[in-house]
Amino acid sequence: MPEFSCKLSDQPAPLKHVWEHTLGSGHATLGLRADWQAQLRRCHEELGTRHVRFHGILDDDMGTLICQNDQYLYSFFNADQIWDYVLGIGMRPLVELSFMPWTLAAGDKTVFHYGAHATPPKSYDDWATLIRKLVGHWVDRYGVAEVREWYFEVWNEPNLTAFWTGKQEDYWTLYRRTAEAIKEVDSQLRVGGPVTATAAWVPDFLDFCEQNQVPADFVSTHYYPTDAFGQIGADTLTQLAHAPRHVMRDKAEQTQKEARGRPVLYTEWNASSNPRDPLHDEPYTAAFVTKTVLEVDPFVECYSFWTFSDIFEENYFPSVPFQGGFGLLNIQGVPKPSYRAYQLLHRLGTERLPVQGQHDTVDTWVVRKDRSVTVLLTNFAFPRHDIGTEQVQVALHDAPPPQTAVIERVDDEHANAKRLWCALGQPKYLSALQVARLQEASSLVAAPQAWQYENGTIRLDVSLPPQAVAAVTLELGPAPGQRGEPA
Repeated sequence: MPEFSCKLSDQPAPLKHVWEHTLGSGHATLGLRADWQAQLRRCHEELGTRHVRFHGILDDDMGTLICQNDQYLYSFFNADQIWDYVLGIGMRPLVELSFMPWTLAAGDKTVFHYGAHATPPKSYDDWATLIRKLVGHWVDRYGVAEVREWYFEVWNEPNLTAFWTGKQEDYWTLYRRTAEAIKEVDSQLRVGGPVTATAAWVPDFLDFCEQNQVPADFVSTHYYPTDAFGQIGADTLTQLAHAPRHVMRDKAEQTQKEARGRPVLYTEWNASSNPRDPLHDEPYTAAFVTKTVLEVDPFVECYSFWTFSDIFEENYFPSVPFQGGFGLLNIQGVPKPSYRAYQLLHRLGTERLPVQGQHDTVDTWVVRKDRSVTVLLTNFAFPRHDIGTEQVQVALHDAPPPQTAVIERVDDEHANAKRLWCALGQPKYLSALQVARLQEASSLVAAPQAWQYENGTIRLDVSLPPQAVAAVTLELGPAPGQRGEPA
């Protein structure tokens, strides 16, 4: 039986909520859709998301740069439409400067169905001019004080040939010319890289920048637990079965050490890198998300889940409501279990108390907020590892008597809309009534939680099924003898 304990009188550590910094999306033109915009607003309002990141702000379908009659024509209107909306709802962009406009591309290699060009530029001077004009336009439009709050990443995953046909030194040139162009607009604008997959190239990137006096205001990179196995072509379950239990925490800690004091931004991660993975729609991902973000919080400044929505079209745009897409929300805006986990996490305070106890699958965190305290529990294991229902006991010492206690759950039977969709016969297209029913089935439900209190100790018993999240929130009364309470 897992047992955990915590002294509420202990010195807390800060909980930074790094998962709220940014959420990812697919590519830029999606930001012109009304449903994408509505889902982003919901994430900002319910999850506290502050930035959004996506590919392709320079892609041809955005019309950013074309060539007619041997003249370059710049058009930033579509990009402005997106940023106007993002800023208008109280969010900001984390700008990924990608991909290569066709008119600048040195080759014909493309990626994704929308034809993003993955080659270096024919002319780095012309590329630098584009960046200088674009960023300068945003400073003129939104003000330098605002744009100084943004982040500029250079490219996406240049260590993968799918996204960058050049060599590493070609990326160094792209980064240097981009960073210099941005700093020409304003020296306090923030630019960073190397935006690599598998947390690669960080020491090499910083060596290049330091040896060549190239600015690097932050380090950004990506990591998925499926990267841990590293065998191309292996199925997702095999990859995850070989992932170490704390792989995401260990990678984040390693990158922090490699970053040489710079802020670390992880701008892509998820339960797997497979864009059609059934696990993404399951309570499994909610448990993985909760455990992961709380473990990496001390080591990074940003931990951007990929993606906030299944409105996503790297390969095609499927219409099935639960398709295994990356999103926290499905295409109809129905929250998945992972979304509800983010909602529970958003409600947490900012004071994390030390917890004693250890178990193979159960983890426990205690977080204080004003006169409440939340005990957050997960029962998680990677696929093909042993896991069962656990009866968890938690003791909170040096505690005043609780006034109320409620529990909210995310598991197979709670906040799990896909379960109802399956019961409905897995319809490919949903009626408005079915969407409403799925929204209700996805909801968090607060139920009373029993407790025992004696001699300054609160004791809780919580049953956790496999791949589950539970949050017990206690409103604490005054300590005995305070505020007129009898001793």
